[in-house]
Amino acid sequence: MGRAGRKAISEHLPQMRKDWRLDFVVVNGENASNGMGLNGEHAKALLDAGADCLTLGDHAFDQKDMLQAIEKEPRIIRPLNFAKNAPGRGFRLFNAPGGRKVLVVQALGQVFMKRAYDDPFGAVEAVLKSHPRGGLAQAVIVDMHCEATSEKMAMGHFCNGRASLVVGTHTHVPTGDAQILSEGTGYLTDAGMCGDYNSVIGMEKAEPMRRFLTGMPKNRFTPAEGPATLSGVFVETDDRTGAAKSIRMIRVGGLLEQAIP
Repeated sequence: MGRAGRKAISEHLPQMRKDWRLDFVVVNGENASNGMGLNGEHAKALLDAGADCLTLGDHAFDQKDMLQAIEKEPRIIRPLNFAKNAPGRGFRLFNAPGGRKVLVVQALGQVFMKRAYDDPFGAVEAVLKSHPRGGLAQAVIVDMHCEATSEKMAMGHFCNGRASLVVGTHTHVPTGDAQILSEGTGYLTDAGMCGDYNSVIGMEKAEPMRRFLTGMPKNRFTPAEGPATLSGVFVETDDRTGAAKSIRMIRVGGLLEQAIP
């Protein structure tokens, strides 16, 4: 989320990769550029900091240069069901250490969203069928980008036994329900944001509070730039089956209670 979130990634992720021996890292860059979308320059900075894949969201192309950047950089994934003619791809099979393969899929929810996106469940179903967990892919990660916790939970159960991890993004607030579902799928309703939590979902407080109190906008939203918490989720998977073996919430730096694997 904005400059503070990018700084948290650049300061913490390189050492986290070493200390925790991370094989594969996905960063959701949806709000990395001034709180609205992701531009090519900031995408490169996140990848250079240690991300193996960047996912986007409903603000995927708010930064216009992403229309070209996503075609040139295959490590950036936009939502699978964003629009049929959108540039880029909604999933990709990545290489990981030891000759392993990791499938990353992103979908947009429909509930409470501003646009009527295509059915995320049908879109994800087609990809999972062609990339079986423990077969073509040693690990399968589904990023469910949406407002409603119920829709994220439904996607988790829909992918149970077929994904290694289903993690929600979009609402900027980390949830406390990290778990492994009955068929070995790790699940977390929302990973939270990498950003300044002395804010209103990452934005400086004054303007959002003014709008809540008066119903009238005065200024543009601007990202808060105080000390940021890097929020996320850590999952260990079984190479043979692709099932999640352990799952832990991550919070490093900033204001929130710290949590490491």
